Amino acid sequence: MRQVIENQKAMELLPIKKTKEENQDFSDHPDCGETIEFTIDFFNRIGYTPPWIGYYAQQDGKLVGSCAFKGAPKNGKVEIAYGTFLSYQKQGFASEMCRQLVLISLQTNPSVIVTARTLPEENFSTKVLRKNGFRCLGTVWDEEDGEVWEWEYQVV
Repeated sequence: MRQVIENQKAMELLPIKKTKEENQDFSDHPDCGETIEFTIDFFNRIGYTPPWIGYYAQQDGKLVGSCAFKGAPKNGKVEIAYGTFLSYQKQGFASEMCRQLVLISLQTNPSVIVTARTLPEENFSTKVLRKNGFRCLGTVWDEEDGEVWEWEYQVV
């Protein structure tokens, strides 16, 4: 479900490019320094396969957060992640980033199952996922995060 506030433009996802040099505008942004380095390192490890990449979310000309696919689909599944910059939290931006990643996936390959992982507790991210049609499948072991809940988008 899309939430648009009157007189606001829709959120735009800006692709993060493969190298630091191609991302100078993002590198100079105070909220992007850490995430741009991490994202480029991640691309170097797993590959750079648009549209299965990372994005910065822009609303009304301001970067409000980042979101990504955690690589190209494997075994018919793709995992998403998203985060809102501190000063923009609790304003609906995470929900919109999640929604747009699902749309990108569905438009690119409708057979791909979109998944996400959260800490195994009710929190803001679980609300975002439920709002966007995800269902919790249960607890799984994640190599980086340990025990997590796995979520799957349910096509409606």
